[in-house]
Amino acid sequence: MNTDPLNLTSGFAVIGHRGAAGLAPENTLPSFQTALGMGCRGIELDVHRVVDANGLVRLGVIHDERLDRTTNRRGLVANFTAEALSAVDAGNGAGIPLLDEVVSLIEQPGETFVNIELKGRNTAAPTAAFLDQHPELQALVSSFDHDELRHFRRLNSATAVAPLFSRKRRNLLDTAHELNAASVNVAYPMIDKPLLETCREAGYPVLTYTVNRPEDARRMKSLGVAGIFTDRPDLMLELQA
Repeated sequence: MNTDPLNLTSGFAVIGHRGAAGLAPENTLPSFQTALGMGCRGIELDVHRVVDANGLVRLGVIHDERLDRTTNRRGLVANFTAEALSAVDAGNGAGIPLLDEVVSLIEQPGETFVNIELKGRNTAAPTAAFLDQHPELQALVSSFDHDELRHFRRLNSATAVAPLFSRKRRNLLDTAHELNAASVNVAYPMIDKPLLETCREAGYPVLTYTVNRPEDARRMKSLGVAGIFTDRPDLMLELQA
């Protein structure tokens, strides 16, 4: 397996889910500023492939493939330029940022990592290119689309990766081994002692999403989970170590 480039095997990481989605509009600059200002060990975000007015491929930070749920516009993200996406209202007047803009908020890239979740096809190559241009950035690249994650791994063998799972699968460890994963990221309802022991014996830290109640976070920490993704980092940071 991979070494521990993000130091996940020591301590307990509080990772701001889509920034601090319970405190500010998800995946917006104010949301990431909130999480970073609180001292989260990491922030998590979602990227889609977009094109700017000059035809250059960029990475827009939004969860859904459509704008409908989180903005004042409707339609597919892919049908908007990067400039048009920045002008929509994704909550409290904030637009949809580019990955470049989010990364620029991190004052100490050696101390805070960014979990970049690949959304949809054709995100692996621009993400690999972006990380090549930002070698100072601590990054963890994840996806439910394991084929896209495999494509990223072929392009970039150095950056930490993590397969995402929403339900238990027999091939969980096989996928982690194939990707030389730094962690296994699983849904909170999947967590139990057998899963954690299996991953621990194989050498994989487990990160779990999305944990928003302090009592659940304390339980995760006591079981040996390496960290949690949360919409409410303000309620969890006392557990971070």
